[in-house]
Amino acid sequence: MTQLLPNRLLLRFEVRIRRFDRRPRIDGRLRDWDDRYRLPALGEIDGKRDWGDVYIGWDEDGLYVACRVREKVQPVRCDPQRFRKGDNFRVLTDMRDTRNLHRASRYCQHFYFLASGGGRNGRDPVAGAAKISRATQHAPLVAPGRIEIASHVTPEGYALEAHIPAKCLAGFDPVDNPRIGLYTMLEDGDHGQQYLTVGDDMPWWVDPSLWATGVLV
Repeated sequence: MTQLLPNRLLLRFEVRIRRFDRRPRIDGRLRDWDDRYRLPALGEIDGKRDWGDVYIGWDEDGLYVACRVREKVQPVRCDPQRFRKGDNFRVLTDMRDTRNLHRASRYCQHFYFLASGGGRNGRDPVAGAAKISRATQHAPLVAPGRIEIASHVTPEGYALEAHIPAKCLAGFDPVDNPRIGLYTMLEDGDHGQQYLTVGDDMPWWVDPSLWATGVLV
């Protein structure tokens, strides 16, 4: 019997986003990350094995995100002009966690991170932001270079980490608004997609009600 709805669509998830006591060093090596910052493997609910590790943390200076992709066969392929194609890591946030709205507000943002594709030789990592389709209001786009990013690429995979400054996060207020909407998507040419809640069968790129809740603790 064909499953009409993914299991994760039937649940509402709340994940902890832990605070860093000491700012992690953004060098692509992930030395400052441990399992306290790793997002849970929710894919197991749908019988899917995670092939990558996704991390998120915070402090008063903003959010920190990281990922590690293992067991690659093909070389890493990233295109900053078409960041949705090829290997990419995306994070969507809603600083007001408006779970009852189906269109993004001015507090919602879409960030993307690429392990390569930048610089004169095409080997530098790239970070940026994109508008969210059908949003009622758009958050200001983050200027190029504002997001600090580093990556480490090997024949077997890659790791990247980035810092999104508080000034680049629309409405970031961990004291009065510690609950935020959160969605992550990791895409890879070898493995396909690994996502936090739902995949492309539901319009996660438009609808914040499909995201999880992240609690800044």
